[in-house]
Amino acid sequence: MALNEDDLGVIAGMLAAPPADGQVFPALRARFPGVAFTRCDASDVVEAPFRTVGAYDLHLMDARDHCVQLTDDPARATGLVLARRSDAP
Repeated sequence: MALNEDDLGVIAGMLAAPPADGQVFPALRARFPGVAFTRCDASDVVEAPFRTVGAYDLHLMDARDHCVQLTDDPARATGLVLARRSDAP
């Protein structure tokens, strides 16, 4: 399932709504069942984020080919890496 700007807007809104931790990940998976969501610490990802929302850097993940890779193209994104920044409030 490719992501579009509407999807990314909904995801951003869900992550920005306090508190973004806790139940947001099950809610994201329920709202977008065809999209893979992975969480990690922002220090684990060296690439620049596609977008930053609240405490999270969003990285688009493309798993359509043999290997999973990050992409800047929402049309190629099959998932998101949600990297929590330690400097975020």
